[in-house]
Amino acid sequence: MARKPKDPNKEPGRIKQMWQVLQMTRRYDSLAVWYLALAFLLPVLVGLALAFLFANPTDQIIGFVLFIVAGLLGGVLAFLIVLGRRAEKAAYSQIAGQPGAVGAVLKSSLRRGWTASEMPVAVSPKTQDAVYRAVGKGGIVLIGEGPRSRTQRMLDDERRSVTRMLPNVPVNFLYVGPDEDSVPLHRVANRMNKFKTVLRKAEILAVSNRLNSLGKNQLPIPKGIDPFKVRSSRPR
Repeated sequence: MARKPKDPNKEPGRIKQMWQVLQMTRRYDSLAVWYLALAFLLPVLVGLALAFLFANPTDQIIGFVLFIVAGLLGGVLAFLIVLGRRAEKAAYSQIAGQPGAVGAVLKSSLRRGWTASEMPVAVSPKTQDAVYRAVGKGGIVLIGEGPRSRTQRMLDDERRSVTRMLPNVPVNFLYVGPDEDSVPLHRVANRMNKFKTVLRKAEILAVSNRLNSLGKNQLPIPKGIDPFKVRSSRPR
């Protein structure tokens, strides 16, 4: 009986996807393998130590096995958590500096309680520097994509527009660019969550809807890039 041809559009299995993510991460993050090995081995070693300390393998075989199994499961969980974080960092490093990179973060990495668009609210037609806006428990966050010397004026203009409509809502700035004090792409979401809580869930929705009514015209720039679909450049 002839085998059915493989569907080229079929999604790869979980194991294959994980292997692909691991290969991509290792390619762009030379320390990833060591972090992953440590994340897996540490819980396993702790499980073994507890097994020998609290369960005699001759008298308490079940307890001994349970400690080892718990260590293995903890190692797998820690491995997956570290792999996800290192993979995200490696993926964002590929699109850093490109127009729309901040939009990719806002689209894929924001936690619950934040609303944002992957499209900027202001764009410089000459330099492609952009300003993005997010609303969450920390109030309104304006994110400048590009050198601070060029985006500062754009951020100030946007803040004036926002405070004219919502004078009582705090407006915070973040800078994502080549400056030393800029926020790396993979830390944008975490940095936003560090702002002091000033809005509740209902207020976040109301503020977001009010800001959407600003209706500014935006220049067409690439939508948020999906960093996990970016192809690595081939060596020439």
